Amino acid sequence: FLLGYVVPKFSRIYEDRATDLPFLSRALMQWGALVAGHGGKLFAALALGIWAAIWAVTRAATRQWIGHRLWAMPWLGERMRIYQLATLYRTLGMLLRGGTTIVGALALVPGLLSPVLRGRLSAAESHVREGQSISAAMLAAGLTTPVASRMLQVGERTGRMGEMMERVASFYDDEIARWLDVFTKVFEPVLMALIGVLVGGIVVLMYLPIFELAGSIQS
Repeated sequence: FLLGYVVPKFSRIYEDRATDLPFLSRALMQWGALVAGHGGKLFAALALGIWAAIWAVTRAATRQWIGHRLWAMPWLGERMRIYQLATLYRTLGMLLRGGTTIVGALALVPGLLSPVLRGRLSAAESHVREGQSISAAMLAAGLTTPVASRMLQVGERTGRMGEMMERVASFYDDEIARWLDVFTKVFEPVLMALIGVLVGGIVVLMYLPIFELAGSIQS
């Protein structure tokens, strides 16, 4: 709106002295004229780009590529792992409390996980079939954290593994909620600051020639 409507309207004030404008102000006026003169084409190009992005995301290969890149990000990848672990343990807990064996439950849940974690779950299932405890198998496969592993050990000793797995899921949910709360508290001020800098920069560049003209008159 600023580039397509406000800037072109405001630039008419400087039509007689366009060559005397500061470089940044002149560039802003040119961008405004471009957006105003080719708004329909730019909107069509934007719509086409959005459609192409949506079409690409619907393809399995693209989703897999994006997923691998997201998992590779240090901060985001760990959060995605915890989110999927919460889903995994909640489902396993429900199955165990419903009477399913641990081996049977592990065989039912691979579809809930991304390919990154699916292989680890298969390894954990193999360890359990070989006689290893579920807590040790999950820890060895990288499907739990130290705190959650101790909770699973308590479940093994008390014979209430289903309930304890649901508690592990709740523990992960609380951790995700804390991360989201911190992210929101940081992201909102940063976003508002960026918007303020962008809008403020455009306004300053529009008024800069007037300030310079006033300064030259006073001198």
